[in-house]
Amino acid sequence: MSTDELTGVQALERKHPSLPMAPGKVERREFEYIRHGTRSFIISRDVATGEIVEPFCGPTRTEADFLSHIQAVISSDAEAGRWHFVVDNLDTHRSASLVCLVARESGLDIELGNKGKSGILKNRQSRAAFLSDASHRIVFHYTPKHASWMNQVEIWLSILVRKLLKRGSFRSVDELRHKVMAFIDYYNRTMAKPFKWTYQGKVLVA
Repeated sequence: MSTDELTGVQALERKHPSLPMAPGKVERREFEYIRHGTRSFIISRDVATGEIVEPFCGPTRTEADFLSHIQAVISSDAEAGRWHFVVDNLDTHRSASLVCLVARESGLDIELGNKGKSGILKNRQSRAAFLSDASHRIVFHYTPKHASWMNQVEIWLSILVRKLLKRGSFRSVDELRHKVMAFIDYYNRTMAKPFKWTYQGKVLVA
């Protein structure tokens, strides 16, 4: 799974309808808009199939929100033996609640310590080391700093922005959520496929 958040997505309603294309003229969009609030999305993309799995939408993207999303993804396939998640280095991606989830799902009856004081839970580094242990049922892989392009879900989020959000008009946050989820359903049915990496890892020569 390639996982990331798209936060602060604004439900913007254009004050007047766009003018459609005509011979010799491009579509013209109303530049004034009405703000109706924001929503955050947590997206996990199956890199093998290209499908978006259990997308999350809510007013926040807290530690609890991310944990809930991971639990939903895992519950979507009870037969899966091991889960791998590619994520960036946000603190919500290496939280104490994730450590507890991984320990429980991996059948580990061990002392986890105390957050900020001792053991696995002591700090973000100790938690990340535990969460990236390849022997666990759920494994998190952290991209290097300033290398978000290495996470394939970033490509998919740019598709969402180009095809829906950039030119959309949303009368409420509920309509924003509905249209994004409808787009995801359509994408999964008709467009989902693995991305083909073109970069081969060759050394770049200045």
